[in-house]
Amino acid sequence: MADSESVSVETLKAITDAFNAHDLDAIMEFMAEDCSLDMPRGPDPWGRRYTGKAQVREGLASRFKGLPDVHYSEGRHWVSGNLGVSEWLLTGTTPDGVQIRVRGCDHWEFRNGKVLRKDSYWKIVEKPA
Repeated sequence: MADSESVSVETLKAITDAFNAHDLDAIMEFMAEDCSLDMPRGPDPWGRRYTGKAQVREGLASRFKGLPDVHYSEGRHWVSGNLGVSEWLLTGTTPDGVQIRVRGCDHWEFRNGKVLRKDSYWKIVEKPA
């Protein structure tokens, strides 16, 4: 379990900054070797799960490939013990030109100051009929 001094709102903001810079190396510096990532979409109730640093990096690279201009804004972050939450507005454009604008959040779990688990959720945006 991470102590409260090693996990902070500033940590979550720094991770968000690395995501907005599309800097996979910087993002992966925050991750534990045995980290996991649950993406909001996928074949299972938890979306698509990536386990271990290599798979998590692959999953995050797919996010940047699928939304090359992805950006997280309007962030709100909080931490309690070794758990954190980040709320955000995700915007981006798919390679096909479809614009995405969706609210979501990440649930974070830390161990020894490193991300053990990142679980992402998005709102389902429905277009009016």
